[in-house]
Amino acid sequence: MSTRSAVYAGSFDPLTNGHVGIIRRGRRIFDRIVVAVATNIAKKPLFDIDERIAMINAEFGDDDGVIVDTCDGLLVEYAASRGIDAILRGLRGVADFEYELQMASMNRKLNEGIDTVFLMTEGTHYYVSSRLVKEVAMLGGSVEGVVPDQVAERLRVKFQKTPEQVQG
Repeated sequence: MSTRSAVYAGSFDPLTNGHVGIIRRGRRIFDRIVVAVATNIAKKPLFDIDERIAMINAEFGDDDGVIVDTCDGLLVEYAASRGIDAILRGLRGVADFEYELQMASMNRKLNEGIDTVFLMTEGTHYYVSSRLVKEVAMLGGSVEGVVPDQVAERLRVKFQKTPEQVQG
C-alpha cells in the first residue's frame, strides 16, 4: 500500500490558524504532510528558522503524519527527491489563485508527476496573512483567534507586549 504525501511550503513567519487549518484538512486527504519551511534569503523573517520549526512542531508534535523540514530551491525538486506526490497550497482569494495557478503550471512543466492540490482557507481566516499578523502584533493589536496561543505568546515576547495587548 502506498503512502500519499504532500508538501506544504511557506515561510510560516509566523504560523497562523489559516496555515493550521490547511495542514489539518490536508491530513484528511494525505497520509503525510511535509511542512517545508522556506529559507528565502530575499525575506528578512521576524522569527529565525529554528523558531518557526518549533512553532509548527508545538502545534503538530502529536501527529506522526506531519513532518517539519526546511526547503530552499525549487519545490518540485524537493518533492521529487523525497518521493512526495503533491504540493498542497492554500488559497484565500482571486489574487492568490492567479499567482498559485502560475506556480502550479510552472511546477507541472518542471515535473508532470507532481500535482498541486488547492484548498480554500476557511472563511474565518480569509483575510489573515503572516505579514498582517506581524504588523498588528507589533502595534499592540489583538491576534487572538488568528494564530495559535503559543504563537501569540512568541509574538508578545518579540514585541515585548503584555498578554492583554497581544491577545485582546
